[in-house]
Amino acid sequence: MRIGVDMGGTKIEAIALDAKGRELKRLRVATPREDYAGTIATVKALVEELEMATKRVGSVGVGIPGTVVAATGLVKNANSTWLNGMPLQRDLSAALEREVRCANDANCFAVSEGMDGAGKGYGVVFGVIMGTGCGGGIAIEGKAMNGLNGITGEWGHTPLPWATGNELPGPKCFCGKRGCLEMWISGTGLELDFATVAGKNFRGAEIVAAAAAGDVDAEAALLRWEDRVARGLAVVTNILDPDVIVLGGGLSNLDRLYTGRVSEKLSGLVFGGGGMTPIVRNVHGDSSGVRGAAWLWSS
Repeated sequence: MRIGVDMGGTKIEAIALDAKGRELKRLRVATPREDYAGTIATVKALVEELEMATKRVGSVGVGIPGTVVAATGLVKNANSTWLNGMPLQRDLSAALEREVRCANDANCFAVSEGMDGAGKGYGVVFGVIMGTGCGGGIAIEGKAMNGLNGITGEWGHTPLPWATGNELPGPKCFCGKRGCLEMWISGTGLELDFATVAGKNFRGAEIVAAAAAGDVDAEAALLRWEDRVARGLAVVTNILDPDVIVLGGGLSNLDRLYTGRVSEKLSGLVFGGGGMTPIVRNVHGDSSGVRGAAWLWSS
């Protein structure tokens, strides 16, 4: 049995999968915010409850909203800030009396979709999460790529490619820099762009609904957003050249992403033109992170 845990900012979800990836049991509890010891205890309790319910013992993988630095074993870049600077993987292993594997939640998404989701059968999967923020992860043959610095796939904190005059220097990002891709193509970025250009404070869903109802400003905002998504993916393609790009997060539910317009832009932007990289919708939705955490023990 494989157990996966997804440590979100508001909830912690745990799942038990059998050897073929079939769900045996799932649990979800509120995250004990600002409480590191409470977080360790919560994960331990979830794992024990899953094992009691299934009468099996499982390997444990954990997806976190940050990364564990290989050189130090400490967490960094977590928006659940009470995890930063802490030896999370070591402490979880001690609490559960077995080795625990931790990986960035976007990498877990890529692993999940690569193992038995939209990326199944592809060698190199680039997983995209576009929601409130913007993240990315890479899985190769179903294995998460973490990198020397633990930041593989973090395309959200690269600059918007081929920025035009009115896109410079770009909005300030929470990371301290300006013009990060996250501030253009996340839900937050879409809303900010619409407010800046159209002078209206709409939520992302309201912008989409307004565009569908014929609002010219809303449609223009979505066209700008699609163009920026394609530009961001073109740079990823130039560097990684993945076999497939799988989209996740709330914005991945927009059907217009799969009509061919973004793919056509991407094809023309990659070096030499004629890019053929497929862009597909995820299969497992919100479950991909926790499933991918379980699949960290795929070998």
